[in-house]
Amino acid sequence: MNIGTSIPLPAYTIDPAFMAKTAEDLGFESIWYAEHPVLPVQSTSQFPSGGPIPESYAHFTDPYIALSRASGVTDKIKLGTGITLVPERNPLLLAKEIATLDRFSGGRFLFGIGAGWNREETELMGGDFDHRWTQVRESVDVMKELWTKDEAEFHGKYYDFPPVKCNPKPLQSPHPPIILGGASRNVLRRIATWADGWLPLRISPEELERSRKMLDALAGELGRNPSEITITAYGQPPDKTLIRSLFDAGADRVVVRPEHVDTEEEMGHQLETIANEVMG
Repeated sequence: MNIGTSIPLPAYTIDPAFMAKTAEDLGFESIWYAEHPVLPVQSTSQFPSGGPIPESYAHFTDPYIALSRASGVTDKIKLGTGITLVPERNPLLLAKEIATLDRFSGGRFLFGIGAGWNREETELMGGDFDHRWTQVRESVDVMKELWTKDEAEFHGKYYDFPPVKCNPKPLQSPHPPIILGGASRNVLRRIATWADGWLPLRISPEELERSRKMLDALAGELGRNPSEITITAYGQPPDKTLIRSLFDAGADRVVVRPEHVDTEEEMGHQLETIANEVMG
């Protein structure tokens, strides 16, 4: 079973090198960092699960720097973003960051992406909140061009540039897997059309099973092999029965969420306890 772990907030209290090495030694398949570069003090945006936006959302690390540090002390654990807020990043720079990380890590990067939910954050970072998924799709198209061509050019609504060279290329061919987060109305069709997997948050086994069938049908309609599209059940509690049910329902990977602790000693003990519970 492919079981990963994510990083609790505040994300900077535990060194990514320690977290990743400990997780790898305990048998976790992947480690995931999320991002919010800033938390606007004044915001009318609704937190996805309801209620006020938690103060912890002001305490994310940069996922690419964290995963680079994790990469340097590990050999096999996969390195994922859960998620990258694509409308808030320039795809020309992001393409190079991802390719560099993928190459130096030996092809271990998993590109989890999303469009964001905080209007104020998206807009102050230069994103088009009202059309953010359109912007995400165009940004991904830009990166695919940069990753797969010696000379790439693009002429779109958001990004427009003449032929350029962008190296290095990712080690994974043609590029790291693109895994869409979220539960928007069109997410499964988007995945079947132009992505490699889905990253639903805290999904139930019943909903996962229904969505797996829908995703397989959409992939078949578009001439794709459904088995090549993965589902990563993200943010799950370390409950062995639940995790087994998620795999039975069609998950390819489950990512469990540890709780925040202040010290590496406490985190190491927690990860060991989780590993014994879900993988023992």
